[in-house]
Amino acid sequence: MKYLTTILIKYLKRIKKIILTKSLAASTKERGELELKNKLTSIIPDLSDQYSTWKLDMDDTFLVEKIRSQHTFQINSVLKAIQFLDDKKIINIVDVGDSSGTHLTYLKYLLSDSSININALSVNLDETAISKIKQKGIEALLCRAEDLQKHDIHADIFLSFEMLEHLFDPISFLHSISENSNCKFLIITVPYLQKSRIGLRQVMNNSRDEFFAENTHIFELCPSDWDMVFKFSGWKIIYSDKYTQYPKSGLLNLTKHEWRRIDFDGFYGVILKIDDSFSKKYKSW
Repeated sequence: MKYLTTILIKYLKRIKKIILTKSLAASTKERGELELKNKLTSIIPDLSDQYSTWKLDMDDTFLVEKIRSQHTFQINSVLKAIQFLDDKKIINIVDVGDSSGTHLTYLKYLLSDSSININALSVNLDETAISKIKQKGIEALLCRAEDLQKHDIHADIFLSFEMLEHLFDPISFLHSISENSNCKFLIITVPYLQKSRIGLRQVMNNSRDEFFAENTHIFELCPSDWDMVFKFSGWKIIYSDKYTQYPKSGLLNLTKHEWRRIDFDGFYGVILKIDDSFSKKYKSW
């Protein structure tokens, strides 16, 4: 009986993964981003070195689909921001918290046939990530995101993909860029939750293992709370989007309950422009 139970559990887990994988694909198609996702897949077929603390198994269809869909949402946000720029001849893009150079590689290839030239820089505090990025021919800086203002960096666009939730002090980071840069836009994506919460799963589970910035979420806020943080820190939202890991319609919409249980609804993305309307009123910076 125990053996049969184990087999049944494995079977149900496999079925659940198949359904969740279909929900990811349905969401991407519903959003009209399937063509872009296919292009990104052709640019970088192998994502196994995407992360520094673990290796992605490219045979895991569910995880690969999850990450591909997430990347598509992120890159689509960058392409929208580029359209907002007045001068598109040379664009300096700095990816803060970049773990592998993947997004900058996507952008270089996607824009290679246009008149746009990209100067790319990746920033990370992990030496392994910096080494991987440099091997791809992308300039990289070993630096904490919070210490970015100590370096003379010129960026038209800063990228911050799934990075804010890993920071000790996301407000100081955001305010520092607003105060110390002349960037046109800051593009951010963070996990999308219905209600804000503290992450720190390792602390919650009393883990005895070491854990690192890459695999540690600290603040997991809902969009309305992030919006207040952005405005307080010296930014104005000029575009926002919520990507869900399930479609808005159809039977696969029902998977949202499982996504909320095991992960997130999806990801929240914003394009920000410097605006100190609120931050200048705060007298304790």
